[in-house]
Parts: sequence; C-alpha cells; structure tokens
Amino acid sequence: MRLCFLVEEHYRHDGMPNEVIRQLQSWGHQVDVLRPGGSLLRMTEALRAGSHDAWVLKTVSGGPGLTLLEAAASAGLTTVNDARSIRRVRDKALAAAIGRSRGLPVPPTYAAARPELLAELPASEYPLVVKPADGSSGRAVHLVASPDRLAAMAPELAREGLLIAQPYVANSGIDLKVYCVGGELYATERCSPLHPELGIPERRVPLPAEVAAIAGQVGAVYGLDLYGVDVLLGPDGPVVVDVNDFPSFRQVPDAVARVARAVLGLAGAGQTPGPAPTKVPAPSPVHVSATAGESA
Repeated sequence: MRLCFLVEEHYRHDGMPNEVIRQLQSWGHQVDVLRPGGSLLRMTEALRAGSHDAWVLKTVSGGPGLTLLEAAASAGLTTVNDARSIRRVRDKALAAAIGRSRGLPVPPTYAAARPELLAELPASEYPLVVKPADGSSGRAVHLVASPDRLAAMAPELAREGLLIAQPYVANSGIDLKVYCVGGELYATERCSPLHPELGIPERRVPLPAEVAAIAGQVGAVYGLDLYGVDVLLGPDGPVVVDVNDFPSFRQVPDAVARVARAVLGLAGAGQTPGPAPTKVPAPSPVHVSATAGESA
C-alpha cells in the first residue's frame, strides 16, 4: 500500500507515529510524510485521486494538518481517522454537545469566547474545570474554586480563545485512559492534570465493564476508529472528560504493530464512516484486555 502521514512539528521526533511509519515501511509499504507545520503546501497539487490508499493524521489541535486531511477527504480519499470525526472531537465544546445529546456521560458544559462571560455562571456551579476548547495534552486545564478566582485568572485565560467550563466532578484524582486500536480496548490509570501532586505513574489496569461499554459508544458516537477516552470515576459513575483522535497509545502492548495493522485495515477498507448517527447504537463487539499492572 501507499500511505501519506501528516505529522506536525510537535510530533516530529515522537515515537508515535514515527515508529508506526518505520514498521509499515519494514513490511514493504510506501509511506510518504508531509509536515504541514514546517513546509510550504501546494494545496492544489498535493491531492491527486488514487495517489494514496489512505491519509493518516497525527497533529496538534489547531494545527494545519486537519485542513489538509479535510481537503483529502473532500477529494474522495480515505482518511484515518475520518476527517469529520476528528473535527468533532478537536473542538471540545462541540464534542461535549454531541456526546451529551447522544447519551454519553459528559458533564454539563458551558462555552465562552471571553473569560469574563463565565462570570454569569452561578456560584452553585463551582468549583469549575476551565480549559481551552482546542486544548490537548492537559494544556491550560484549571480547577477554579470561586468566582473571585475566575476573575483573577481572566488575563491568563484571555489568551486561550474559546473556553469551556464544566462543574468539577468529585473523584480520586486518578483518570482512566482507555485506548481503542483495531477493535480492542486497553485501559491505563494516571494522575489527573488537576491533581499532579499524587505522583502516580501511568500503568495498565483492568478495564471495568461499564467503562468498556462507554468507550465502545464513544467510537460509535463520534465515528472514530483509533482513539482514546479519558474517564473519571465520579460518585454517580463514570464520566467522559475528553476524547482524543490518534493518541499516544502508551502502555498498549505491541502498540506500534497494533496501530500499523489498524491503519492498513482501515486503508484497505477504502472508505470512511459517514456522519455519526442521531441515535447511539449498541456498541460494536470489542476485545477488552484484562491484564493488570503490566508495562508495555
């Protein structure tokens, strides 16, 4: 197969996806690499029907790679993940609205173009979790205890563009990260970005059946094939706090080979999913890994 990987400068030297690219090449596949953030893009020349079996995106939120991937999709080329699905989860305000309307346990979410607009929230909603709508990797995630604290943070938050705010869900400070690759689910636990003081290293853990069902729904709701879901265990059950397309797959055993095989499978299918359904279907059968406390 011939594949095109779009790799942003942030991931230029990252193991994921560079090791996946090397794995695919070692299997005899041709892989072209475009760096949307570090090169002049000839948009009218880059997209030629039939030039690649699939285009694969590993990019930061807000980077130019998604524009190029969407252009490839509009030309009828296969993309991994589906370009429309990536857009749905890259905008956290949009992702929250879609997820909650389709039955996922997503916290009530507010969006504001300017931080001072969040002052309209009643005191009963505090403490709040405030973060940029296009954030990633735990960047600029804040636990805001009171309206006075929010007002003091306004100059800092003003640099982040569109913001989302969600009432804080009481939890242990440990997030579950569930990875989906090749129809299989793997879970790790790690410190929440709101509680780095816990100092607990990331490790694989058994995946509770209730969380596995939610993770399967996430793929159906957003139309994703390779993805990660951040879940915290609140007093009323699991809560989805973030969804990532093409994550790091840390702690997934044989992650490089698994992701490479998944990319080939999706490229070979020769089609991308349609828009997400209006009703959440039952999750597709997935294999849940039950190995605990094992480093990959």
